[in-house]
Amino acid sequence: MKINSFVFLFLSGLLILTSCEDDVLVKPSAMLRLDYPKPEYRTIKTDCHYSFSVNENTTIVHKKDCNINITYPNMKATLYLTYNDVRSNNLDSLLRDAQNLAYDHTSKANSIPEQPFVNPDKKVYGMFYMINGNAATQAEFYITDSINHFLNGALYFDAKPNFDSIYPAVVYLREDIRKLMETITWK
Repeated sequence: MKINSFVFLFLSGLLILTSCEDDVLVKPSAMLRLDYPKPEYRTIKTDCHYSFSVNENTTIVHKKDCNINITYPNMKATLYLTYNDVRSNNLDSLLRDAQNLAYDHTSKANSIPEQPFVNPDKKVYGMFYMINGNAATQAEFYITDSINHFLNGALYFDAKPNFDSIYPAVVYLREDIRKLMETITWK
């Protein structure tokens, strides 16, 4: 609060004004703090060819053809999982399609760092794409056993993409995606 006090002095026909005020304090810039609960995971077993661990704070919607939507109601986000059988000659096209889906966002993305994922013990191989910027999706991934199974995932928010605003949620959800990739098992 700024308080001004004026003192008027009239000396020999000369008017003198003085002022006293408190020092102005500049407030530091603030960042919005969003706290999310520490994730606890449960295993989702499906009638399909795979199972994985998912955050307890999600809603699972099973779709046709072994596709699954993992919804985060408190964050207004959905992770869309699409399953495909690997057939004799389609692995290359499945990989190309997954990569194209991630790189379709280059016009809006600032960067798209890739993280390879390899777990030979469980026969899980894949790639995780972190899409940074005001793109429609903030993360995409694929995982496969290279013989029978291929799973592709994309994270979308139910809001206009403003990366600065959704960044804390993006970081949280990317960790959930990593957990899903680490825990997937093929049947």
